[in-house]
Amino acid sequence: MSVRRQVAREAARLMYSRLYNEYKDAKETAASNLGLSVIPSNFEVAVELDLLTEEMEPERQTRLMEMRNIALELMSVLREYEPRLIGSVWRGTIREGSDIDIVLYSSQMNQIRNMLQAKFKLTSVENSPFFVEGIPKTSTHIKLLQDGHEVEVVVRPPEDYSEERCEVYGDIKRGIGVNELEKLMRTDPLRRFIPKRRFR
Repeated sequence: MSVRRQVAREAARLMYSRLYNEYKDAKETAASNLGLSVIPSNFEVAVELDLLTEEMEPERQTRLMEMRNIALELMSVLREYEPRLIGSVWRGTIREGSDIDIVLYSSQMNQIRNMLQAKFKLTSVENSPFFVEGIPKTSTHIKLLQDGHEVEVVVRPPEDYSEERCEVYGDIKRGIGVNELEKLMRTDPLRRFIPKRRFR
């Protein structure tokens, strides 16, 4: 095993154990623990974290299908608002403790909350500030628990839509819409959305 992979594997172990949430901190600690100065990329650590999760969680594929089905159920309720499944459930890289992340862009916050409340039991609704080019904005985070899985629906102002590049994989975080998810669950429910190499 190369030196870079040793550090990446140790960083992945630290993140899998929830000792660190940030790649930067995990990599620096891993290198220090091993007495090495090499710092791998986030992509390299993510690859090792995925491999480690496969080893540690044999039920992972079953759980992924469950979580994608829950996402589809919820997104179908919100279909008119064009929700998108993002995060590890979209990627197919879930691990123990992962939640279901859904994002949509709309100014109809009350309607969205009421639609969800009619079908699901919400656990919290919170406004969260963020900045776009230095301008303060607010997004709403709706959390709920469905069949033992945590779900977070983030509602952002429609004018703030933009394509974001993933800090780990380097690609555009496109996610998947409800029609695409319906097709995916019929044809390839375990498909993973991970680039084979990091996009610059």
